[in-house]
Amino acid sequence: MLTVTSLECARGDRRLFSDIEFSLDSGELLHVHGHNGSGKTTLLRTLCGLVLPVSGQINWNGDDISDLAEEFTQHLLYIGHKNSIKDDLTGLENLMVYSVLDGHPIAEKEAWDALSKIGLKGFEDLSTKVLSQGQKRRVALARLMLTKAKLWILDEPFVALDKAAVELLQDVIKQHISNGGMVILTTHQEVEMTTGTVKQLELGWKKQGHV
Repeated sequence: MLTVTSLECARGDRRLFSDIEFSLDSGELLHVHGHNGSGKTTLLRTLCGLVLPVSGQINWNGDDISDLAEEFTQHLLYIGHKNSIKDDLTGLENLMVYSVLDGHPIAEKEAWDALSKIGLKGFEDLSTKVLSQGQKRRVALARLMLTKAKLWILDEPFVALDKAAVELLQDVIKQHISNGGMVILTTHQEVEMTTGTVKQLELGWKKQGHV
């Protein structure tokens, strides 16, 4: 469903990577590897349509994502390095707002249940500005339990999480894949992702990745 052809991206006047090609279908996960500065975050943001590539094409079901616009983004959930939560809102309020913005409003109980499941029981109605970095990350990742998006693009999703939260997030990702979802992620942590079809993409100074 997602096809990338001859993709090249740059930062300023420095080329980050070129000739990147891969495809991803239902029930598949793509793990992107590379040293710091190799362009992993730029690649993920480009796949979301947030960064324009120097050249190449990104297609969703055969159509260029730049032509599809919202027809593509309605199938996409991107969680980057920044949690993108509102500090003056509670975790509960953040999830309720996001569900409306995503086009799939949820009941308040669904938000309570998601926050409880991800380890924030008792913190649901606290302003997120008083939460720890790990707790803020959990608020952001709770969206994964509520979204109807087919494609998840996750940049270092396990950062700031303790062992229990890492294991829970692994299970959430595995369940999404087993239900026919698609995931693209980066992570520096050693985590097991043995579910469905797992593909690997390596970014580097000399070796450009192909899947």
